[in-house]
Amino acid sequence: MDDTSAARQTAHAYVDLLERRDWSGLAALLTDDVVYEMPQTRERIRGKDAFLRFNTEYPGDWHLRPRRVIVDGRLAALWLDVRVGDEQQDACVWLELSEHWLISKIIDYWPEPYDPPPGREHLVQRW
Repeated sequence: MDDTSAARQTAHAYVDLLERRDWSGLAALLTDDVVYEMPQTRERIRGKDAFLRFNTEYPGDWHLRPRRVIVDGRLAALWLDVRVGDEQQDACVWLELSEHWLISKIIDYWPEPYDPPPGREHLVQRW
């Protein structure tokens, strides 16, 4: 498999595993020291365990569907259709992949800044 195909497969697997709430599958796709950043809330999560906990604790009945995936080497950009109940938003996600095609960094972009919801202070750093 060439680099583009491997990166595209990892990006699609990331969305699919999140959508299915397959936490052990998602864990296998991440480096131990993965970094997750949300620029709009200025939050950063470090490490696989904290990132998985963030997702398992995330409220609401949310759903993800990729609209477009663009890859270049070990980088992937995803345009996502995100739904929570009847509300739809677009989001963009940037993935950086390790030499073994594991996700080492995730940057999650939302359309506009917002204050983070309470209750996740134990998982994040603010900047």
